[in-house]
Amino acid sequence: MSRTIGIIAGRGIYPKTFIDAAHASGEDLRLVLAGVVDETEPSLVDEVDAHDWFRVGQLGKMIKFFKRQKVAEAVMVGQITPRNLFDLRPDVRTMMLLARVKERNAETLFGGIADELEKDGIHLLPATTFLEDRLPGAGMVVGPRLKEKALEDARFGFRIAKETSRLDIGQTVVVRHGTVLAVEAFEGTNACIRRGGELGHGKNITLAKVSKPNQDFRFDVPVVGPDTVKNCAKSGVGVIAIEADKTLMLGRAEVEQLCREHKISIVAL
Repeated sequence: MSRTIGIIAGRGIYPKTFIDAAHASGEDLRLVLAGVVDETEPSLVDEVDAHDWFRVGQLGKMIKFFKRQKVAEAVMVGQITPRNLFDLRPDVRTMMLLARVKERNAETLFGGIADELEKDGIHLLPATTFLEDRLPGAGMVVGPRLKEKALEDARFGFRIAKETSRLDIGQTVVVRHGTVLAVEAFEGTNACIRRGGELGHGKNITLAKVSKPNQDFRFDVPVVGPDTVKNCAKSGVGVIAIEADKTLMLGRAEVEQLCREHKISIVAL
């Protein structure tokens, strides 16, 4: 009997990577796509067994779609543009969820969605499902080996990022020579990288990206991909420090090529 998995897909290469990995898993799967209008790549509909489109905030409609498709498991993959979280067109179910949430951050909002899915018998899977081989272990991942001074900045940025993530501010920081240049907040990782690059005059800059303490791996998993490296190259970031075994690296072949081209090192701590 086939296993039916619902895919709540945002933007970026994450949804495509998940679908490819699911197909390559060898399991008998039926994939059902819940695409987000103006976010999800339209071509993904050709790679799944069923699909429908929703706006951010149409939770009730999406759950009804999943139930019609006999979805018992679901996964959240891909990003939602931050501004769209403030341009909600909530249905009744979403309004009830929002009324219960006191602090509106990724953990509470996505956690609330997970709870609503569970009420209808839909279990939310870890966002790393089928992608466990894309979580680099500790050590140098790609790029030139780091000298001790660069490693010190990587460890410093890592410690700061752990604190900002603990406070639900953001999971990414940009540092240079023991100074914090930029901290990710609502604007997202790429805007944080650009700001850090401007303030650091585009050289000797380190990006640190970590998981939250007690990270819920059903959503909001830290991700590094080609776009991250491209933005780092434009902003003068020479080192990317990630958390070992807890950060997804997507598009690895392209990431490695870009790192070689721009002499960027990725280290997992």
